[in-house]
Amino acid sequence: MKTSTIGAAACRALFIAAMFCSPVLALAQDTRTPSKITAVTVYTDRAIVTRTASVELSAGESCIALEKLPVDLVDASVQVRGRGTAAATILDVTTAITHTDKVDATSQPRVKTLQDELKAVDKTLRALNDRNTTLQWQVSLVGKIEDAIAAPPAKDAPASHPKIEDMQKLLDFSRENRAALAVEGQKLSDEINETQGRRVALQSQLNEILQGGSARKSYKTVTVRLNAAKSGSLDLTLDYTVHGASWTPAYDVRLRAEERVVELAYHGIVRQSSGEDWKNIALTLSTARPGLGGSAPEAKPWYVDVFVPKPAVDASSGSFNRTGAVSLGNSNALMLNTAAMDNRFNNDMAGNRYTFAANGDGYTGGRLTAAPALSVVTSDYAVAKVDNTTTSASFKIAAATSIPSDNTPQKVSITTAKLGAKLQYQSLPALQETAYLSAYVDNSTEFPLLAGSTNVFLDDAFVSTSSIKTVMPSERFQLSLGADEGVAIKRRVVNRFSETTGLTGKGRRVTYEFLVTITNKKKTVERVVFKESLPISRNEKIVLNVLAPAERDIGTVEKPGKEVTREENNTLVWRIDMKPGEKREIPVKFNIEYPGDIQVTGLE
Repeated sequence: MKTSTIGAAACRALFIAAMFCSPVLALAQDTRTPSKITAVTVYTDRAIVTRTASVELSAGESCIALEKLPVDLVDASVQVRGRGTAAATILDVTTAITHTDKVDATSQPRVKTLQDELKAVDKTLRALNDRNTTLQWQVSLVGKIEDAIAAPPAKDAPASHPKIEDMQKLLDFSRENRAALAVEGQKLSDEINETQGRRVALQSQLNEILQGGSARKSYKTVTVRLNAAKSGSLDLTLDYTVHGASWTPAYDVRLRAEERVVELAYHGIVRQSSGEDWKNIALTLSTARPGLGGSAPEAKPWYVDVFVPKPAVDASSGSFNRTGAVSLGNSNALMLNTAAMDNRFNNDMAGNRYTFAANGDGYTGGRLTAAPALSVVTSDYAVAKVDNTTTSASFKIAAATSIPSDNTPQKVSITTAKLGAKLQYQSLPALQETAYLSAYVDNSTEFPLLAGSTNVFLDDAFVSTSSIKTVMPSERFQLSLGADEGVAIKRRVVNRFSETTGLTGKGRRVTYEFLVTITNKKKTVERVVFKESLPISRNEKIVLNVLAPAERDIGTVEKPGKEVTREENNTLVWRIDMKPGEKREIPVKFNIEYPGDIQVTGLE
């Protein structure tokens, strides 16, 4: 691949210079061909753009120039392929940087339109601010009237008491006027904020034109040199990589509690600032990470040795060589930048030229044949098609999409699905007497659910903004749906007392007794899980005795199956399936014994 700044006419110049040596080159044509973006595959940190162009070729050699491409496109990523009736062979593909001439941006019609709109917006803002000043005066006037009536009479004024009817009229007057002024003030504030936002947007557009339009812009031109054995049509496809593009997943999750179903809307949030707008393109979102490469990194030796101080080195001059190495003038050190040589193509350095033979359907030496007709299939629902590989997945968005090059987030729909859910109420009543609803959902789709933000709804009510981790097909994930009053849970202290133990009374015992009450107010059977933390002794002299529930009724993680289980950090966990309207009272009782001659911390 060649990258230079010689302009789009480089190909023509080469052929003119060589025309006395080759009669075939003398027949070469240089054609500037319009192209359009038809498809884009977006990764998490880059995108592959597909452009298409159609040309009519005459027999002989031709140069097809595709102009005004992003200046930051990755030269080594350029691939060209083609199909058509012209029996053509791609000889080479080159890239070149071209520059536009400076233009007077103030002469553009769009500038005059924006300036007129700004004047109109400024006039509207002045009127709104005048209305706001009047409104504030009215509010102040109502306050002064209230103060004047409520103020005590002067010392030399005759004593008088206002009538109840007059005071009621004053209160009604104050309430009605203040309410009306508050409504008008809120409405006026919204209008001012909206108008100011419009002014900022207009000014931003104007600044972009004035600053960017008067500057010299740079683009890249890809020139395809090919040879046609006979005249005919040719459809070229150009692929190249650009940075400044990314996508992240986002979800709307709606639980239908009575149906025990989760309605999942899977979205992709796409941003791009590649330098060109993508209009009505076929969009694909990929989970692959090409920047990581295809192989795992190799382990490097980790040396440990005795430290030996090195003598000080004076400052020295140095230089970079073509391999990316740094040489220091007065030193034997040589620092190799091996990364500078990664992923490089072999270059033909003669005449400072970089060339390569295109791969794909239009590879060097191959023939281009007419493409078969494409069949068009319509879908009932606009959902993405997923292509799974061993290491990644690609989502082909069904509807044509437009993504401007301004880095603003654009939401596209990947798919919708209905997933089965198991509901569970969770609580830690010792800290908060509230039951929190959770849904455990199985990903029964063929789509992996990548880690991303989630808007959670319970029926038609918004609950919260949360996030999920990556969930593969057939994997289960949890959704937190917030507090739900459908299950009530209360915990009260029944008793707490201290006593001495032993024949000599030198021992101490502290007993705690609680009662947890759970009520299922729902019309359906609900599972309730609540936890009670028991003390953990860090000294063998301090002994914990659990009295209720009985030790024989407590299961373990290794041997579950009982209503209550002892789990990590000495926590008792109850899992109860409660019938509609059912009420349960569960006692929790334990004591702590220790010698009286030690002081114990952590007792409540």
